Amino acid sequence: MGLTSVWHWLVVLVVVLAVFGTKKLRNVGRDLGGAVHDFKEGLEKGSADADKADKPDAAQAATPEKTDKSA
Repeated sequence: MGLTSVWHWLVVLVVVLAVFGTKKLRNVGRDLGGAVHDFKEGLEKGSADADKADKPDAAQAATPEKTDKSA
């Protein structure tokens, strides 16, 4: 009987349900899912901000630099 036995995990599940109850486990699952969602959203927003910072603005790219030729 190793860690991959179905009966082993079934007993663990029953013990966890008995100790914590379904309501508490549901709340933990909801909180964990919200945290993962916020983390992914932050990664996407961060990469979008980084891409935006790497590209020059259209106004800066269209305007040629002026040089002083009066010297």
